[in-house]
Amino acid sequence: MANIRKQNAVATEPSEAQIAVHWREEEYYYPSARFVGQANLTDPTIMERFREENFPECFREYADMLDWDQYWHTTLDTSDPPFWKWFVGGKINACYNCVDRHLDKYKNKAAIIFVPEPEQEAPVALTYRELYVRVNALAALLRDFAALKTGDRVTIHMPMVPELPITMLACARLGIIHSVVFGGFSGEACGRRAADSGSRVLITMDGYFRNGKMIDHKASAEIALNVAKQEGQTVDKVLIWRRHAGKYASASPMVKGRDYFVDEVLQKYSGEVVDPVSMDAEAPLFLMYTSGTTGKPKGCQHRTGGYLAYVTGTSKYIQDIHPEDVYWCMADIGWITGHSYIVYGPLALAATSVIYEGVPTYPDAGRPWRIAERLDVNIFHTSPTAIRMLRKAGADEPKKYHYHFKHMTTVGEPIEPEVWRWYHETVGKREAVIVDTWWQTENGGFLCSTKPGLDPMKPGSAGPGMPGIYPFILDEEGHEVEAGSGKAGNICIRNPWPGIIQTVWGDRERFVNQYYRKYCKNPNSKDWHDWPYFAADGAVLASDGYFRILGRVDDVINVAGHRLGTKEIESACLTVPEVAEAAVVPVVDEVKGRVPEVYVSLQPGLEPSQEVHDKVLKAIETMIGKIARPKKIHIVPDMPKTRSGKLMRRVLAAISNNLHTGDISTLANPDVVDKVREMVQGKEPVAVKEGPEDVKRFGTVD
Repeated sequence: MANIRKQNAVATEPSEAQIAVHWREEEYYYPSARFVGQANLTDPTIMERFREENFPECFREYADMLDWDQYWHTTLDTSDPPFWKWFVGGKINACYNCVDRHLDKYKNKAAIIFVPEPEQEAPVALTYRELYVRVNALAALLRDFAALKTGDRVTIHMPMVPELPITMLACARLGIIHSVVFGGFSGEACGRRAADSGSRVLITMDGYFRNGKMIDHKASAEIALNVAKQEGQTVDKVLIWRRHAGKYASASPMVKGRDYFVDEVLQKYSGEVVDPVSMDAEAPLFLMYTSGTTGKPKGCQHRTGGYLAYVTGTSKYIQDIHPEDVYWCMADIGWITGHSYIVYGPLALAATSVIYEGVPTYPDAGRPWRIAERLDVNIFHTSPTAIRMLRKAGADEPKKYHYHFKHMTTVGEPIEPEVWRWYHETVGKREAVIVDTWWQTENGGFLCSTKPGLDPMKPGSAGPGMPGIYPFILDEEGHEVEAGSGKAGNICIRNPWPGIIQTVWGDRERFVNQYYRKYCKNPNSKDWHDWPYFAADGAVLASDGYFRILGRVDDVINVAGHRLGTKEIESACLTVPEVAEAAVVPVVDEVKGRVPEVYVSLQPGLEPSQEVHDKVLKAIETMIGKIARPKKIHIVPDMPKTRSGKLMRRVLAAISNNLHTGDISTLANPDVVDKVREMVQGKEPVAVKEGPEDVKRFGTVD
């Protein structure tokens, strides 16, 4: 097996899984009595109900939150490992569970509130009844006009507008497998995904607002169709939603016989009712392609019954969503967070889910808090990247507005303790509980998190394994790393769970190799205990059972045999009050192999200085040690970021190592790359070269 080292390996060779850990354990914060009094989950026996001895039947608790057309006969089928099957024999429809079943009690309650980016445009509320009517009409269009049927795939390339969840739910109603591509992705990325999934229909939009400008989105469709055709897939219909009905916002011409305005075609299907198709629990609900910048994107295939059960249960117990709540997840629906915790989870619980079209800091840093105040949002969900951005743009802005969150989530990457405290004290006004969740596209829903009504919070720590999830840490040889040892390794999950992907679309071998081959104990075994899930994230387990995620295993710098987690170094930088953002990348060193190089941007209004440089250096050496001393510290005006706000460390690593930066056309701020390159390399262009693979791919996720 891949995890077995050569027997004659030198005993002192550092293990690849042993990431050096210098982070101290932080203090506990406790939920208020007011929050606990209303929480969905306050029964401490949940961990007894979900302990390993009760697996897999414990997950009936989540599945029983749904309405089934036919109850299942086998909760978990392990006959074809690691292709687990959940709730086998069950029949269900995801759209029915998110829309129809709420009509008797909640038909006049807002299901979705859409907030346009232009502040002069008023928010639009869509009731559950209106959502039902619109989903049915579109389902009729997809069935009769687009000739789509159960099992077909559809690629959806759309921004954050209510028509996106309407489209997803119409697909789910018919059993059509939707593949949503993040709206900020290029036409080329969309085309590759359409080709891989075998989509013959593309659903897109003419334009949308971002940073005060109308973006011509339809133009990407032409590129997407050409790329798909080059890869052997013909898309014969393009359905185009219009941002403003009756007005076309794109300069891209319509192609007769191929392109159709949805609002025009829908007139024929107004008032139609389409019976939801009763789907097998194991029928695919959607594909979610990973956003990797290298290699072929992976089409993560999520099942209907298990996925919906898992996001419903975790939305209720961890997000603490009640039907009365106004819930705002600031992620994009084009990512798994948006699928699970904007659309399917909240709507299955009859919540009101807020969708915001644009940039959180447009026209100024107070925009999110004005939205929260106006809509009386009481649950807020966002990423550490967005939190750092909002802190940088206006650290005191939240204090100006009269909103009150009961609950806040952080998701997508580890959050630094200093940033966590600002989120708690300033954004949450010391009233809100925080869940710092860890999971991945492939997982469907949360894997580690505190239970907000039961567990104390700890800055920087994701918390324990979720109910029914049994995580542990393994070293490179497959030995378990003990809790409280201070040693880090690879976080893995012992068991299957309902939210895990079924497979990688069209590539079973890649699924096995990527997630299970490394630590499989016996490839011939049908016992799930022999198939731990490998997440490719580094982590350390404290003595209290809380996991601290250190980031991707690739995001580690090996300095003279000491493997340093970049997140830890970045966290040290962020303890300096002047620093708003930090990124750490590896630089080739002839003596040590790799050394860290640091990029920081400052709080608004501050100028670079030797004093700030020295403070950053001192923070790193004090909190981690001289082994982490960076080769250089660059104070830059801004960081290269993706449209979703993530720092592109790959680009910074390329600049530091005089390598090609690769495609930067999809960055939100591509102009900053040349500014940073000039600061680092000087005005005279440096000849680019080929570099080692670990540096070239640094900070990317395939």
